[in-house]
Amino acid sequence: MQRAGAVLDVAQNVAVLRCDGEEHPDIGTVVLDADLTEVGRVVDVFGPVERPYLAVTPDEGVRLPALVGETLYAR
Repeated sequence: MQRAGAVLDVAQNVAVLRCDGEEHPDIGTVVLDADLTEVGRVVDVFGPVERPYLAVTPDEGVRLPALVGETLYAR
């Protein structure tokens, strides 16, 4: 399991995460919270190569605003 990044914001039912470095999960990767509960999947990687952003769509029933500021992990 690797650290995906911290949730910065939520826009149009997508969580925007900021990666810590160049390493990032691939599109389609399952994303988990600190309790190892599935939160959603990576649908896009964008921004600077040195520290990209991730767009994560939520699984059904996940409240994205509650995740702002939280660190998420990739399986």
